[in-house]
Amino acid sequence: MKTRHGGTTLRMAILGLLTAAGAFSLGRWSAPPGKSPAARETGSMPGGTNPPDTIASSGGPEMADSSAAMGMAKDGAIRLTAGEIGTFGITFGTAEIRPLVRTLRAVGIVDFDETRMVYVSPKFGGWAERLYVDFTGEFVREGDPLLDVYSPDLITAQEDLLLAARMTRSVQESEVPNVSTDAEELLEAARRRLGFWDISRSQIARLLETRKVRRTLTLLAPATGVVMRKDIFEGQAFQPGTNLYMIADLSTVWVEARVFEEDAALMREGMPARISITGFPDRTFAGRIEYVYPTVEDRTRSLRARVSIPNPRGELKPGMYATVRLDAPIGQVLTVPASAVFHTGERTLVFVDTGGGKFAPREVVPGARGGDYVQVHSGLQAGQRIVTSPQFLLDSESNLMEVMKAMMAQMSLSDVNDMGMSGADMPGMKMDRKPAASPADTTGGR
Repeated sequence: MKTRHGGTTLRMAILGLLTAAGAFSLGRWSAPPGKSPAARETGSMPGGTNPPDTIASSGGPEMADSSAAMGMAKDGAIRLTAGEIGTFGITFGTAEIRPLVRTLRAVGIVDFDETRMVYVSPKFGGWAERLYVDFTGEFVREGDPLLDVYSPDLITAQEDLLLAARMTRSVQESEVPNVSTDAEELLEAARRRLGFWDISRSQIARLLETRKVRRTLTLLAPATGVVMRKDIFEGQAFQPGTNLYMIADLSTVWVEARVFEEDAALMREGMPARISITGFPDRTFAGRIEYVYPTVEDRTRSLRARVSIPNPRGELKPGMYATVRLDAPIGQVLTVPASAVFHTGERTLVFVDTGGGKFAPREVVPGARGGDYVQVHSGLQAGQRIVTSPQFLLDSESNLMEVMKAMMAQMSLSDVNDMGMSGADMPGMKMDRKPAASPADTTGGR
């Protein structure tokens, strides 16, 4: 014998869903014209007569009548009365062409201005005899002494300078042609040699004045700033090109902003930027993008942009976290209020007022968002009246009606009769009353 336990379970589940859907529909939609509220409750027509017990086995004219009774058209549009519009608090807007500016929010880190960083790197080898700047973080001004160095190369250069100076003095009264000129050129060459090795003019002048070779000479700070690195100690030897100090001028700092790859096309040099620093929550620093890097980082899939900020008091420290807001103009584009756009997960919809209380869903392709508006690439035209709130109610009801239509189209009449349903069980639905199948039919004639 053929069991029917599985079929009965399925039918009971369908019955529960349809019953809930019918109750929701009755509570959600007003009665069609000519039908009283009492008729909605009982499923009877005016005068106490039940509707004809007919149901179509597929989506035919009878199904269209059933959908219309629930306030939904074949295209999924919803029809509401003026009272329902007020009850649900539905508001309206217009699709318009307007200038759109998108605000990009990016994370950033305060960094050194690379154009204001210098290294102290001697061009000769020697030893550090005395340090005047002996710790990292010390502030120095251009021309301040950094360290005294001893170098055999400097000793030789000093001797050559003093020898050239003596020769110049001795040949000043000579009658030999060009001797005086040659001596002066030799003296100038000795001066340039020491200058090329970063020996200051004042030290060279003292050498010529005292006419004595000094054991050590002093290296001076080439710029004003903060000593960010110190790689030398007293008595330590160094080779030509060794970095002894790194000095950074913090009167201007950079903020390296990182934007997502999808926003890379909006980045432009010269864009205004508003920077918020975690350490200064009540202040906003203004700047502009000076440079947009040409590549996207592989690991983070982000594009870097450099913003320069004046820092005269040195409040901004390299390494601080920053939030950067950039205003990217999109141009004159078709837009709708952001509240009008409804994302279902698979589609993006906007409900359009087509007149007569009818609201039709339109699938749109959204673009950039700027403030309270969203760009629409396709799906709408300028001037169309749209629903701005609460469109989610309309979409939920549309989905419910579509589910009911699909389920009813797939159900056989015997399934409906087996569940003991009639026209009175499903208000607004037309059903064909047919005799239930006999046990012999369901058991194959046994």
